[in-house]
Amino acid sequence: MAKIGNYRMKSLSYLNKYFVKYKWRFLLGILFVISQNYFKVKMPDFTGGIIDELIEGVSSDNIMQYGFTVGLIYFGLSLASGFFLFLQRQTIIIMSRYIEFDLKNEIYSQYQRLGYTFYKKNSTGDLMNRISEDVSKVRMYLGPSLMYTINLVVLTVMVVWNMVNINGYLTIFVLIPLPIMSFLIYRVSSKMNKLSTHVQEEQSKMSTQAQEYFSGIRVVKAYGRNKEVSGKFDESADRYKNKNMKLVLVNALFMPTIFMLIGFSTLLCIYLGGIFFGQGDITPGDILTFIFYVNLLTWPFASIGWVTSLVQRASASQTRINEFLKEEAEIKNTCSEPFDFQGTIEFKNVSFTYTSSGIRAIKNLSFKIKNGETLGIVGRTGSGKSTILALLMRQVEPNSGEILIDGIPLNQINLDDFRSSTGIVPQDVFLFSDTIRNNIAFGSTEDLTDKELEEVTKKAHVYHNIMEFEDKFDTQLGERGVNLSGGQKQRISIARALIRKPSLLLLDDCLSSVDTETEEIILKHLKESQIDSSIIVSHRISSIRHAHRVIVIDDGAKTEEGSHDELLKLNGRYAEIYHKQLDELGSD
Repeated sequence: MAKIGNYRMKSLSYLNKYFVKYKWRFLLGILFVISQNYFKVKMPDFTGGIIDELIEGVSSDNIMQYGFTVGLIYFGLSLASGFFLFLQRQTIIIMSRYIEFDLKNEIYSQYQRLGYTFYKKNSTGDLMNRISEDVSKVRMYLGPSLMYTINLVVLTVMVVWNMVNINGYLTIFVLIPLPIMSFLIYRVSSKMNKLSTHVQEEQSKMSTQAQEYFSGIRVVKAYGRNKEVSGKFDESADRYKNKNMKLVLVNALFMPTIFMLIGFSTLLCIYLGGIFFGQGDITPGDILTFIFYVNLLTWPFASIGWVTSLVQRASASQTRINEFLKEEAEIKNTCSEPFDFQGTIEFKNVSFTYTSSGIRAIKNLSFKIKNGETLGIVGRTGSGKSTILALLMRQVEPNSGEILIDGIPLNQINLDDFRSSTGIVPQDVFLFSDTIRNNIAFGSTEDLTDKELEEVTKKAHVYHNIMEFEDKFDTQLGERGVNLSGGQKQRISIARALIRKPSLLLLDDCLSSVDTETEEIILKHLKESQIDSSIIVSHRISSIRHAHRVIVIDDGAKTEEGSHDELLKLNGRYAEIYHKQLDELGSD
């Protein structure tokens, strides 16, 4: 357990690079902490001196001037201490905000680099929790925790130094409770670390659950499962609450214990101070100064429990963050040479197995597409059709075989250039909570005119639908385009791909929600577009029958290949699917 705790604490060393980046702001903050505490420590010393002077006697003729002078000096010390307190917060706290900003950007950039497999095994709720809640906890360590720790060290050194100069023996007795306090903090820190980790893990689960329920709210309501879903979320919330309450209990025991020990120090100060005064070793002003010094240490030492909790939470959070930051992207673009796609694609004995499930999705697949050709891929659900496109876009790497683009291995070309020349319409259409205009423009890096938007939406046969909306292209869409029909979402997604003016167009069963008449219009427009090569994945023969060649995929392997007419003559699986779909249309 101790080794795990040390490992988690070491995780915070990852942040050292940010301290180096903001070193001048950090060092200036430390200087302001020292300055603020210098004036703060001067105030009890000054007050004690005034008490002794008053006891010795001050001339009644000068009492008003004396009081005014004392008040002015004390006010000046308070003002100077407050001014430097403001400056220390403006340096250390602001530094923590800058680091929070940098860390969130670093995590987001890492999320952008990581690929298909990473998002398959990590939930959206957990990813969001790490970039929001976990980073916020780390920020508390970088700001308040760090500031109070530095303040404690500086103030303790100054106070103890002054106390020893007054009376070393009294200092020893008064500070006896402090090692006891440190021992208690050490004993409970491992418990706090463990509880903090459990709390954060449960929060991630709760965030994931809430995100899934909100995303699937239409299904939940359609099946009337509101109570069951609410019940499951309540159970998760209760687990989070119970784990949090255990952590709160540990924290709650800290504060009374610390204040009790500080109170004990104050009693010792008064009792022993009286004894030393009787022996003539100290003055009444010194006793009052000691009491002030003990109370000056009250909050810094009382904050140790809170700061320890912050550090433990931050170390647990940073450990979770480091897990993602240290994860290497499976797919890397190793070529920086410009690449201009000419339209030729070849799969040579390609095989692929999903590591997470062990399912062999593609088996020794070979085919070739020449410039200007359209390839159709058909097969039953789960046969591996979408995996072929994932391999072609290099979202995953084949376990064996080779994919050639214009005769060059896919892993040796500039992947960014290749992807930028490709327009892909995925099977699971995703639209942003934005306007139709911006959803289509997402496919382009250039500013678009209304004429260009009109052109691509007509090709996708969705222009007339858009014009029926009151705000036309500026119509605001709900989450995932919830206020559109399935067919409209698919056609807007096609327009988004076409706006790129792609050399390679990939359609992954994206016409499943449109009728055959609309499908025919869209395919006719696509055929007229200047696209070098196209791949159409579909379970409907009507979508691919005009392709130059069609391959039939079954259980990851190619079972048939040829044109539509050639495959019908084979009277195999393709012909079986075709006649079955004809019968279904006839029965409709």
